[in-house]
Order: sequence, then C-alpha cells, then structure tokens
Amino acid sequence: MKRTFVGIISLIVAGVAIVSCGSSKSSNSQHKVSGLKYRALVSNPLFGGAGAGAPVLNIVDALQDLLSPSTISLFGLAQQPGLMVVSSDLSRTLVFSPTGNTIALIDNTTESPATATGSTTPLPTITLPGLTESIFLAKDNVSAYAAVPSAIVMGQPAGAVVVMDLGSGAITATIPVPAAHYLVGSPDGNHLLVFSDNSDNVTVIATALIGTNSDPRQPAGGIGGFHRPVWGIFTDNANAYIFNCGLECGGIMAANRTPGINTFTIGDSAPGAITALSAATYGVLDGNNLYVAGTPPGTSCGSGTAATTCGTLSVVDVSSMKLTKGPILVTDGYHNRMAMGANGQLFVGARSCTSINVAGGEVRGCLAIFDSNNSSVVIPPQIGDATGIEPITGRTVVYVCQGGVFRIYDTTTDQLLVQPNGIIDIVGQSYDVKLVDPPAEL
Repeated sequence: MKRTFVGIISLIVAGVAIVSCGSSKSSNSQHKVSGLKYRALVSNPLFGGAGAGAPVLNIVDALQDLLSPSTISLFGLAQQPGLMVVSSDLSRTLVFSPTGNTIALIDNTTESPATATGSTTPLPTITLPGLTESIFLAKDNVSAYAAVPSAIVMGQPAGAVVVMDLGSGAITATIPVPAAHYLVGSPDGNHLLVFSDNSDNVTVIATALIGTNSDPRQPAGGIGGFHRPVWGIFTDNANAYIFNCGLECGGIMAANRTPGINTFTIGDSAPGAITALSAATYGVLDGNNLYVAGTPPGTSCGSGTAATTCGTLSVVDVSSMKLTKGPILVTDGYHNRMAMGANGQLFVGARSCTSINVAGGEVRGCLAIFDSNNSSVVIPPQIGDATGIEPITGRTVVYVCQGGVFRIYDTTTDQLLVQPNGIIDIVGQSYDVKLVDPPAEL
C-alpha cells in the first residue's frame, strides 16, 4: 500500500506553498481583462467556428446577459475544454479536456492560466490516465480527485481515483478502485464516496489516510447492500443520500435489490432506510425536498410527443423518506445534470436521450424544466445533450449549454430570454457553464 499511495505530506506542503495563488486576490481586482464584476465562463473548444476554431473559455456578463469580447485562451493547455469545476472560494476554475485527458487550471481573477506565486509561467497541465466524468476539488483549492474507470493499475482490474496537487501539476497518488466512475466529496473534504460501474458497492475513501501505511479505502472492497449506486448527496460531513440506478444501469430486480434512495452514514457497514423508486441517477436537495431523476427501462411517454421512451422525476420528503410527488414524466437518457433556478423552476438535464427534430413540428432534446409550484413540465425546443446548467444567483435566469448551444432561460416564463440585443450567440461549441463571482457583486 505504501508504494501505491503517494505521500499526502508532499501534497499538503505543495498546497501551502501556492495556496495564495488566485485565492488571495480580490474578485474586484483590476487584473480582470474583461472588466466585468459578475461573470460566467463557458467552455468552448471551437471558438470561431469549425475548421478554424480555437479552445477558449468565453466570458459572459452575468448581470447584463451579454457576451464579452474577451476570452481566456486555452491554446496549448486544453485542446477540447469541456467539464469545469470551480473552487469553493471562486478563485480558480479547473478545466478538463477529453482530448489528451488533460486538466488545466485557470486564475479567475486574472482571467488567464494560473501561475505559481512569484512566477509568470502557467502551471503545467495534469494528464490523467484516462477519461473522467467526475472531479472533486477540495476546500483547500489545491487537492483534487478524479474518478478514472479505465486507469491501468498493475496486477488489479482497471479503475482508480487519481489524486492531484494543482499547485505542482502532479498526480500524487493513484488509489485502485475497479471501474471507478463517479465520486462525491464530503463538505470538509475528509471523505470521498466512489461509485463503480456494474457494482452494488460504494467505496469510501478517507483522504487523510492517503500516503500513510493505512489503506484509505474503508473497507478496501467497498460497502454493499446497494443496487447499482451511481451518485450521492451529502447533508453534512458524515451523512449522505445514495442514488441507486437499479435496472437502468443493468441491475437485476430482486427482493433485496430495490432501486431508489438509501440513507448512509460514514462509518456504518451497511446502508440505511430506502425510498423505493424505479430509477435514480442524479438529483438535488432543496430544503426537505429531494428531487430525483432517472430513466426506468420501458417507461412510455404517452400522447403528445413522438418520443417513445421517457424519464421520470420524483420528489422525496427526506424528513419522512416518503415519495410525495411522481413519478413525473420528463425527457429520457442518463440524467446527470440538475439545478434549482429562481421561482421554483427545476432544470433537469440528461445525455444520450431521444432527440426529436421534426421540421415545422416537435423539437425536444435532453432538457426538461419542472415547475415545483404546480408540478408542470416544459420541454424546451432544443435538441442534444444538456451538458451545463447554471442558475444565476440573485436573478431569474438560468444559463444552459445543450447540444453545443448556449441558451439563457427566463424562469418567470420558462422560455428563452430575449433582450433588445437578441439572444447571445456563442460561435463554436458551448459545453459547460459556471459562475465565478459571488452574488455580493450584484
């Protein structure tokens, strides 16, 4: 174990050395090239159009809903910028590129690649041993973790959680977890929940044990009793709700294999109470309401659409762990994006859904908007995967990237926001969108 888990001490020391990078700078700094106070970043691998496009982060004025002429160039750092993760203090943005499996670090204050203290040279990109869909950035803004299901581990099945030091641009540990696909970190960063493909177990990693003589996997083989678990939501540093995908993810229905939402406490050897649902892959917790989406196999849509299969949205009251609403029909696909916007409008996104595009007729893709006030659903007329959803805090708009197109929705109407200057058109392929300034800037 000692050779496999690279020393956490070096990670901490390196983190102390560069922790001031970005995080100590005021969000009002004059170093902002765009000059904007309230910004959203949009990852775009093809800015300027196909054939001549360049990898950039576009900057959007999140107060006026206007596209800045300034961009953050990722040339030489991220060939295909996609998934983004923003640090808890909003000082930096981590950008993953599936081409090359690289991670680049951006200083949100300077709107440029991050540098170490006292240097003008961009920090090196980190190359992962394979594709990732799940990255967790700890509160220290230095320690990051990625689930890589295809990572080669000598003498063991493929799959690992990769530990990174963003200050040095180095991988500091590789923790074997077969087929590790998704991970969720506790608010304090002391524990990671790791979800593996085709598994009924959840692996818990104690981050403080990484690099010691003790195995940080607790236990090494994971904790059983779930039904194809794929996601979790922490309610505090020790307790979480676990999402069981069930039949949607290839599970087998049996008396002791019920898909739905389990309760789970760090340190327990088995999951707790479950709310039975047909499928559960993603969700958000809003007060006592846990919104859960999934696509149970064979779910029909009924009349009103050419789509032959639909997904479902359910509402669980966590105080009683009882289903209070649903299943409500939404778009199908694998649900992996969800966010609550203003006015109780819940944006539910998926990938690999049934897209409908009939000339002069129905158009629908992987996004649904659920009105939690009256339980109605709107399917916007835009095809493609919903890859980025970001409610703009303090305003009644939500930014969405769907099918490579950037759109702004008005939560008072659930329609596209149309301004005097028209709808923002970001040339290229918009993939993800993230706010990088606090609402206090309004």
